[in-house]
Amino acid sequence: MCPKPQLAKLGLFDAKVPRYTSYPTAPHFGAEIDSGDFASWLGDIQPESQISLYLHIPFCRRLCWFCACRTQGTRSDGDLSAYLDVLKQEISLLKSHLPPDVSLSRVHFGGGTPTILPPEMIRDLTGAIADLAPLAPGGEFSVEIDPNEFDQQRCDAFLQAGMNRASIGVQDFDGTIQQAIGRIQGYQLTHETVEMLRTGGVRNLSADILFGLPHQTKARITKSIEQLLSLAPDRIALYGYAHVPWMARRQTMIPTETLPTPEDRLELFDTAKALLMWDGFEEIGIDHFARPQDSLAQARNSGQLRRNFQGYTDDPAEVLIGLGASAISRLPQGYAQNAPSTAAYMSEIRQGHLATARGHAFQGDDRLRARLIEMLMCEFRISVTEITRQFPHAASQLPGLFAKAQQAFPGMVEVTQEGLSITHAARPLTRMIARSFDAYGLASSGHSSAI
Repeated sequence: MCPKPQLAKLGLFDAKVPRYTSYPTAPHFGAEIDSGDFASWLGDIQPESQISLYLHIPFCRRLCWFCACRTQGTRSDGDLSAYLDVLKQEISLLKSHLPPDVSLSRVHFGGGTPTILPPEMIRDLTGAIADLAPLAPGGEFSVEIDPNEFDQQRCDAFLQAGMNRASIGVQDFDGTIQQAIGRIQGYQLTHETVEMLRTGGVRNLSADILFGLPHQTKARITKSIEQLLSLAPDRIALYGYAHVPWMARRQTMIPTETLPTPEDRLELFDTAKALLMWDGFEEIGIDHFARPQDSLAQARNSGQLRRNFQGYTDDPAEVLIGLGASAISRLPQGYAQNAPSTAAYMSEIRQGHLATARGHAFQGDDRLRARLIEMLMCEFRISVTEITRQFPHAASQLPGLFAKAQQAFPGMVEVTQEGLSITHAARPLTRMIARSFDAYGLASSGHSSAI
């Protein structure tokens, strides 16, 4: 690990940079991409292809103060039913644009709170997905689960639909921290949820935990990590809490003075990382950890690791289609995002239109830079051989791009004939180094802390 003074000199504790779950990043999407473009892109999907689906369920019974996702509170199942009807209509619209015999590489239910749906709605929605296309052999059906909104009936409904991976949001088990972020979720409840899933046959279990939360200390994150490890997850996402109250107004409920400093955030991450590595987890990219037998670790080892809006993935499909309000699709031609507002999204679909409101068509060297950044984020290196195989014209561009990164981060990156690599000690700087390969300006809306 680089000494803190050196990291500070390079700007780690002051910088705000993208997380690079896409390139260009979503703030650079524009209204020039509409439903006609998206329909055209869908029409280019080849028969018998594998595609992936992301379904966005934006509703929550309560709004957690730390969350910056596009969500809305509801107490009524009527809101859920109306949204579900529109989501099924969107699935029907999608089917009319897809070629025959496609199959699903991945199905992911995200939110919001997907498990807010009652069992009968889960069956209804997953039935519509089954009518769209079958899950491919070896495909993954994953669901983000809130233990506060989960029971045996919901579990059974998802299991019957083919759920084979569950992702549980933990954030932190400490009571003081939970009070501060508006997310009350006891360890015992989480343990019971895990037991329910394991008993039902779910063999792949992921969990999310945050560092950088209010009142979080090394002792508190140590205890929470130890509790999390007792649940025996196969994969853990260790995300940094992004405090962006100018984008997520609910975060104003969290007093800034209760947050750890950037230097303390790094110590919290290193503390959690050391515990996970000691327990046998392997480091995956900048913020994921996995057991050696987990498919994410295997993808990392084989060079197949990828990065998308859900973080790191081993999904081989070139097409990811987002369904629901604000959901983003990625196709070989570019990105298409549905209307962010639930009301606007539902209005478009009810009129029989795809709900694309904005997006980005790849142009110039977007694909090259996207792959360079993805390699850094996934592998901490860029291989000249691999890049020039995919982009033969890139050979003349790489020396200049490498020199720019090396000049900005002296001693932190190594350049050889084989390519560029980030030194192990400099990995906390990965997002900043990736930024040096980004041709777009920083979004005016701002980004989260680099650590």
